[in-house]
Amino acid sequence: MSSKIKISIFIIIIICSLSLTACNKDFLNRQPQDVLSSDNPLATTNEMRLFLNQFYETSFPSHPVTVGGAGIAFNDAGTDNMTFSSVNNRMNGTLSLSNASPLSGYSTIRSINYFLENYHNATGDRNLINQYVGEARFFRAITYFNMLKNYGDLTWVNKVLSADTSFMQVPRDPRTLVVDSILTDLDIAAELLPAVSSSATMRVHKDVALALKSRVALYEGTWQKYHKAKNDPFFTNGITDAKIQNYLEQARDAAYAVMSSGRWQVYTTGNPLEDYKTMFITTDLSTNPEVLLFRRYSVRDNIGHSTSKYLSTAGADMGITQSLVDDYLTRDGRPFLGNERLQTQQIYGNELKPDIRDPRLFQTVAVPGQSLRPDAVVPDFPPIDQTGFNRSTTGFPLYKFLEYNDSRAVADDYNSQAPAIAFRYAEVLLNYAEAMAELGGDPTLITAALKPLRDRVGMPPVDLAREYNTDPNYPFRDLSPVLQAVRRERRVELAAEGFRLDDIMRWAAADILIKGQRPIGALYIGSNMSAHYPTSYQPLLTGINSDSRRYLDPLRNVLPNGYGFNLNRDYLLPIQQRMLQLTGYKWTQNPNW
Repeated sequence: MSSKIKISIFIIIIICSLSLTACNKDFLNRQPQDVLSSDNPLATTNEMRLFLNQFYETSFPSHPVTVGGAGIAFNDAGTDNMTFSSVNNRMNGTLSLSNASPLSGYSTIRSINYFLENYHNATGDRNLINQYVGEARFFRAITYFNMLKNYGDLTWVNKVLSADTSFMQVPRDPRTLVVDSILTDLDIAAELLPAVSSSATMRVHKDVALALKSRVALYEGTWQKYHKAKNDPFFTNGITDAKIQNYLEQARDAAYAVMSSGRWQVYTTGNPLEDYKTMFITTDLSTNPEVLLFRRYSVRDNIGHSTSKYLSTAGADMGITQSLVDDYLTRDGRPFLGNERLQTQQIYGNELKPDIRDPRLFQTVAVPGQSLRPDAVVPDFPPIDQTGFNRSTTGFPLYKFLEYNDSRAVADDYNSQAPAIAFRYAEVLLNYAEAMAELGGDPTLITAALKPLRDRVGMPPVDLAREYNTDPNYPFRDLSPVLQAVRRERRVELAAEGFRLDDIMRWAAADILIKGQRPIGALYIGSNMSAHYPTSYQPLLTGINSDSRRYLDPLRNVLPNGYGFNLNRDYLLPIQQRMLQLTGYKWTQNPNW
């Protein structure tokens, strides 16, 4: 049986893994619970649409509803961008096999495969039928991609099988086969989906499929390149440089197809101090020219989240790291280094100000005097001495996503309506720039792609020589000027949007960004912060008492040696033992688990 056409083996696996009893054919032969109870299912385009609606709820990111919970605004936690007061177990290397979760994405794959086997029943508008088939292909692709990032090699499933348990006992396919299959699904989706110039339909379309293709191909190209360079257990054995280059070319070309369509542009009204942050708190983005797809919230319809409530304290039991703050350039486009940095830090908040730094910084991190709630402004000093969700861990509170002018949003849980953006044009530009840089492309085309992001906030265009950071403490000091600039621009533009962990993993960069590192916050001793708090308050700080400069170090006691990320294990998550058993151990455990 060709691995390219393996069929729904893991329909059985997922059902079994969620059951406390052994699998049996009677159970497997029951009619699926997630399909239409009809002898002629999916007979109309309306049935097709209703069936696919379920995947919009589960396939795209949402905002958090609890402190420390999963969600866009908090998904950078545990990376070098953001930290909570609790330790991220994966980054610390303290996950165990008992933490392994079922690969629940296979139940989604099962439903999508059911759709793809039955959509031929539909009659009606052929364009609508094609659109919905394109949506199904898209959802299968994104579901596989999300599993691939966590688990690596998978079994590619593209049909619904009978209940013969022997079909479970097959090995995992190489991740390259899975990625190639994902990219094929996205090519088909892009052909079938309509080309539109706004997100008003609230449905995936041609350019969303192309944007995801650029994301997937860039992820895999860089994953294979950098893990292969380190000869670790995570790249595909035998992969050629030509194959890696092909992924990067596909990322470049998919991104360029969106760019050259003329349908999208970076959102700006000409207000460099407002436009960036405004986009993330505008409830309805359906006419925003940058947003390809987003999730809309409506408190009136009892669909809300809690991000603004927690951020409105200038705390949320989290904080942006000094590392991220340091990566923003000066207002005139230079690395923020040396005496300039040290002197600016002496007055808390000065290093965040838009007349000194890239204006995206003060639209991402709360600066004293900004509106915090309709009845309050960001305090002169952060609430590092508070408890619970009122506390700021690093002294740099997150400001991005805060609906500071909405009294309802900041008042209670589930009242936030800041949209959850799934795809925006800025990421497409960044994907193109990075793929081009990895391919050794023309630097002028790369800097031109990034220029709209700089223009929006009134920053000068990318100047590779001026921006090149050779400071011995800078983690990417050994990269080429163009790669360093692209990675920094990506970090800054997409800060606190949940991309950082994926970037660290695909760059195989945990050795320099995570392992042995500990997130620190604002300068405390050596700035005016230390005089503000009562003498009885003794925060955890870097260094020793005699040091003239000491930064907030919230995890000092629990991470005395920094994060314990296991470089030979933690780039992938463990496979649940029950799944290994159900495959007759044809599936093998991920490396070193």
